[in-house]
Amino acid sequence: MFSIYILTYNEELDIAACIESAMLSDDIIVVDSCSSDRTVEIASRYPVRVVQHAFESHGRQRTWMLESIPPKHEWVYILEADERMTKELFAEATKASLSSDYIGYYVAERVIFMNRWIRRSTQYPRYQLRLFRHGKVWFSDYGHTEREVCEGPTSFLKETYPHYTCSKGLSRWIEKHNRYSTDEAKETLRQLEKEKIDWSDLFFGKSEVERRRALKDLSLRLPARPMLRFFYMYFLLGGFLDGHAGFAWCTLQTFYEYLILLKVWEIKHLPQPSLDTATPQGTTAAK
Repeated sequence: MFSIYILTYNEELDIAACIESAMLSDDIIVVDSCSSDRTVEIASRYPVRVVQHAFESHGRQRTWMLESIPPKHEWVYILEADERMTKELFAEATKASLSSDYIGYYVAERVIFMNRWIRRSTQYPRYQLRLFRHGKVWFSDYGHTEREVCEGPTSFLKETYPHYTCSKGLSRWIEKHNRYSTDEAKETLRQLEKEKIDWSDLFFGKSEVERRRALKDLSLRLPARPMLRFFYMYFLLGGFLDGHAGFAWCTLQTFYEYLILLKVWEIKHLPQPSLDTATPQGTTAAK
């Protein structure tokens, strides 16, 4: 058995189904980032622990959660509100948690978009660290998301989890990715200044995670990134085989990539206002 953390922010449309999928565990902890909708109210109807903590960043939220809310079990699983636990994944994760060979396991997501599994253009299998021994994994910030810091060897599970990436509607997706693109633009500038491409990991990485991260570093340096991403996802990865949903998914990802580039340009070229010197147009500063 292992404990399950569920991270939420304004997830009233997803939280009930997420909790119900997780109730295979006898210890579920909802960590809410001070939602303004009915997320906490709905979650409180279930036999789970609900804790609120103001959101700072994805990495800090996870680290605070792990440090401040002790789980019932030695092993924990991180689930987000638009993801679901499955019986098959729970059974494999329970068995894996009994092993002393590894401190954590990566699990592949199945992106569900427009009621269809977008298998090809999402680079399936894309792995995320989800199951791990409490106290052996921490998280740092990376762009709009986070990266894990593992104190020991890790492995991979065969079962996958569904991720309903647009379950709250296209407007919510666009609103979120507008915010994400700002963080990604700042991270892009930082990475271009300090990191080089790890060609060894790109071609000979031991895992999908290492190869994907090296590919990410390469993509930051390519010209015409948005169009290259569309070509790569839709034609090379076979997104066209995912039908209309695949085309829509690739188009949205291209738009997101272009939005990041626009915000990189904005950060580099537009003057940033100074709170100390800025005064409203047509007025003079008091002397």
